[in-house]
Amino acid sequence: MARTRRPIKYATPRTPKQKAIRITFHVLVWFGAAILYYVGFSLFFDTPVEYELKHSTDQLRDEYTRLEARYDSLRTVMENVSERDRNVFNILFESDPYDFDTEYETKRLATYESLLDKSDRQIILELKEKVRQSEATLTKLNESYLELQRLLDTVGDGRNRIPAIQPVINQQLTLLTASYGMRIHPFYKTLQSHQGVDYTIPEGSRVFATADGTVREVAQRNSTSGQTVVIDHGCGMRSYLYGLDALSVSEGQSVERGQAVGALGEDLTMDFKLGSKSVNPWLLFQTSGGLFWKENG
Repeated sequence: MARTRRPIKYATPRTPKQKAIRITFHVLVWFGAAILYYVGFSLFFDTPVEYELKHSTDQLRDEYTRLEARYDSLRTVMENVSERDRNVFNILFESDPYDFDTEYETKRLATYESLLDKSDRQIILELKEKVRQSEATLTKLNESYLELQRLLDTVGDGRNRIPAIQPVINQQLTLLTASYGMRIHPFYKTLQSHQGVDYTIPEGSRVFATADGTVREVAQRNSTSGQTVVIDHGCGMRSYLYGLDALSVSEGQSVERGQAVGALGEDLTMDFKLGSKSVNPWLLFQTSGGLFWKENG
C-alpha cells in the first residue's frame, strides 16, 4: 500500500513586533542574570573599595578603644590626685576643703535657666545695656588712670614711698603659705578673711622694707607672731611685718626701699593698711611695676 506524503510546512517568518518582543525578553533575562550575579558576588565577596572602608573602620574602632582606655586611665589618675589633695587638706586643717566649683556651677546653671525664660529681644537689650555699662566703666577707669599718672608725676621722689617690692629675696622664696583673701582657718576650720600674705623662706633670711618710710613701732605683740616692725610710708599707708627674730632698725628710724629691717624667725606675715582698712599687697606690687626684690649685684 503506498504511503501518502505529508505536505512540508515552512516556518512562518516573524513579524517585526515578534522580533522586538524576543530581543526585549533576552535583554531582560541577561539583565536579571547580571543583577543576580552582582547580588551573589556582593554577599560573599567585597569590592576593593568596600574592603578598604571596612579595614579603615576597624582601625578607627581600635584607635577609639585605645583612646577610651587612655581616658579612663587619666581620669583615674586625676581622681587619685584629687583624693590625695583632699586627704592632705584634711590632715593639715582637719576639715574638708571648701568646694568653690560646686558653688560656681550652681550660679552658672541659675544664670542659664534665667536666660531660657527670656525672649531674644530681652537678651539683646540686656546685652546692649551691659556693653554700655562696660564702656562707661572703661571710660572712668581710663580717666582714673590718667589722674593717677598725673598725681604720680607731681609726687616726684615721693613715689619711693609707694610699696613696690616684696619684703623677701625671690631666690629664697619657697612657698606662699597663705595669700590675701578668704581661706580655711587652720585652727577654727572655718572660712575666714586673711588680711595679709604669709611667706615661707629659710630661717634667718633678711627681710626688707617695701618702700621708703619711718619705723613707727618695733615690738613683740604676742608669743606667736615674733617681733613686729611697723613702717609708716606716709599718706596713711603703713606696712606690718610679723615674725621677725633679729632686728636691724629702731623706732623713729628712716628706712629706704630695699633696706633690711631684720631677720626672719619662722614664718613671715606682711600686711598693709591704708588708714584702718587692710589693702591687698598684690595689688600694690602688680601696679607698681615690680614684684620681687632682687639684691644688688
